[in-house]
Amino acid sequence: MTQDNGELDSLVRKRIRALRVAQGLSLDELAARAHVSQSTLSRIENGQRRLALDQLVTLARALDTSLDQLVETATDDVIANPIIDAANAMLRWPIKAQPGIMVVRQRLTNPPPDNPARMRAHTGHEWLVVLSGTAILMLGNQRFRIETNQAAEFPTMLPHAIGSEGGPCELLGIFDNAARRGHKNGDEPHT
Repeated sequence: MTQDNGELDSLVRKRIRALRVAQGLSLDELAARAHVSQSTLSRIENGQRRLALDQLVTLARALDTSLDQLVETATDDVIANPIIDAANAMLRWPIKAQPGIMVVRQRLTNPPPDNPARMRAHTGHEWLVVLSGTAILMLGNQRFRIETNQAAEFPTMLPHAIGSEGGPCELLGIFDNAARRGHKNGDEPHT
């Protein structure tokens, strides 16, 4: 990295140290994983050694992250504004996640459909956490009541629909890559 990118340089050094500490690794342990000396790693973290691209790639791997995540500077998507889906009485907050995973915060106000023909089935796997209220998960022929702070996970090949009971409910939905494709980038509701 060049001196022109002093802020990025400092940010990357802080991330390396923060990731090392968060993973409970000593300088020696991370240095061994990254195939650098302990003194080289210490100088990288303290800004006393120039950051080289090949070292960043090696350090990213050793820290179980990607180079992109290590050098990411975009802060324009820190705040997610809700998307209003008036037709389905929903607010959705798309949340940035890892590649292949989609996380969506939803506010549901309608019960799930009574008609099994309106239930969806597609490849993949989904997880949901109820943040407030009560959600009803229709899964095949079964009905599950999910309260605040409870979670559910299910394969999406089973016909399914999600709605609220007794008032609005907010939930966090997590979709693997296949389920994400089944939801067409998250703009189709379960109900």
